[in-house]
Amino acid sequence: MLQRVKGGLIVSCQALPDEPLHSSFIMSKMALAAAQGGAKGIRANTKEDIIEIKKEVDLPVIGIVKRDYDDSKVFITATLKEINELLESGCEMIAMDATTRKRPNQIILRDLVEYVRKQNPHVQLMADISTVEEAAQAEKIGFDCISTTLHGYTEETSGQKLYDNDFEFLKMILNHVHLPVIAEGNVMTPEMYKRCMELGAYASVVGGAITRPKEITQRFVSEIKHNIL
Repeated sequence: MLQRVKGGLIVSCQALPDEPLHSSFIMSKMALAAAQGGAKGIRANTKEDIIEIKKEVDLPVIGIVKRDYDDSKVFITATLKEINELLESGCEMIAMDATTRKRPNQIILRDLVEYVRKQNPHVQLMADISTVEEAAQAEKIGFDCISTTLHGYTEETSGQKLYDNDFEFLKMILNHVHLPVIAEGNVMTPEMYKRCMELGAYASVVGGAITRPKEITQRFVSEIKHNIL
């Protein structure tokens, strides 16, 4: 998969149950629109959405399953249950939370990596990280690529943005690991996407700025309200 998305745009097509576009059918059409627009890959949530997306597009898919657990703050592909669902989905890559936070039932991240390698060595693995240390650890335990997805979304990095100080965090990751680094997290404009690529990102994932019309509308409305006030 990595070779197919190199230098390109990966569009995240996701809608959670409380969102207006929550539907595997709608997400498949969103992926089709992204493909027609030139996307090189898709990031999608749930086995059901991935199966429908793969009926519509011939693009590689990064699969995740978001699920909440009472004993952990990790919710992106947290356990073997999610891993097995993604292996059944046919996605080319599985992304999982690779932070140092405690996983449900004390599951060890390295064990999940080894499990995927044994079940299907052709499926690649993306580490969603929030810090430089987590990126280095993910490289050591055998991930295929690093994504900046969770920077700003953990207690340690709360409030931080990927684009702060001209994407300083992205630069740090690029300087600390040898794996391909995917820029993801609040990449909101074509100019920001272009800057990530200029800095050396292998590819970039863009989600809300393309596939979440509710949030896009809110940004327009809030800008007008701000100017009026």
